[in-house]
Amino acid sequence: MKPTSKYIWFEGQLVEFEKATLHFLTPALHYGTAVFEGIRCYSTPEGPAVFRLKEHIHRLAQSALVLGFRELPWSEEEMANAVRQTVAANGFEECYIRPMIYLDEGGWNLSVDAGKPKLAIAVWEWKNYLGEESLEKGIRANVSTFTRHHPNVMMTKAKITGNYANSVLAKTESARLGFDEAIMLDPQGYVAECTGENIFLVRKNKVYTPPTATVLEGITRDTIFTLCNDLGIDVVEQPISRDQLYISDEVFVSGTAAEVIALTEIDFRVIGSGRMGPVTRTIQKAYHNAVRGLNPHSTEWCDVVRIPLESLFPIQQSQQVE
Repeated sequence: MKPTSKYIWFEGQLVEFEKATLHFLTPALHYGTAVFEGIRCYSTPEGPAVFRLKEHIHRLAQSALVLGFRELPWSEEEMANAVRQTVAANGFEECYIRPMIYLDEGGWNLSVDAGKPKLAIAVWEWKNYLGEESLEKGIRANVSTFTRHHPNVMMTKAKITGNYANSVLAKTESARLGFDEAIMLDPQGYVAECTGENIFLVRKNKVYTPPTATVLEGITRDTIFTLCNDLGIDVVEQPISRDQLYISDEVFVSGTAAEVIALTEIDFRVIGSGRMGPVTRTIQKAYHNAVRGLNPHSTEWCDVVRIPLESLFPIQQSQQVE
């Protein structure tokens, strides 16, 4: 499904979807010199609300710093407000949000200092990344032949667009083999993460997940830590071997796009009962409540969009009245 909407935030203003285009010779297209975020807006009792917007925008700014941008022409609050405006302009109750900072107007000498950062934000209606059925049934995965990035090669704490060629290689291989997702090992051979999600395993009602040295510090991952603490579920960060996945009671992944999804089979080995386990189900339910404003933490996590349309399009509105 092609992402579509009415408006995109592009070079400082909202423009019609069809007009948000880049020139072929934009250096970010050729060298992967851009950073992005994946954010979601959910319907809540208070109205559409962007989940953990401030944390996502902060990570976007940090990714730009890691890539080498010395300073950005927008504050984090200005970028967050641009996200709110884009959501409001499109009128979605629930949507996926993709802000991106990309190198433009130079940079052909492979230096970000020779170019200029630009900001664009798109939103579109998108259900679960791994499929709606996966929420209940879980998915099948395999351990990829492709290794996750070395942390001193591609900077694993930043969502740099060029990094994702690694994920594309792994996901494409897994899909062609008949799996839904790929699990990637780190350069030392331990479990790192999936192509777009962090990974957890459950043994004896305790949750384990790889340490952050070689993986993205997921905001959904952080949310799960908090929810597990509230639920009285211990979470341990430690190196995980491939075979530990096979003998787990449960395995699940988390990410903004995927949310919380069980892995019911890995490398043709059934995990636990072959269905979503009770710990995963409990965490999944708590997460869905949190993003939809039904958890005590929702007050701090859900950024309700309260921007009247007339403030976004004063000229168009006045013309319609005439």
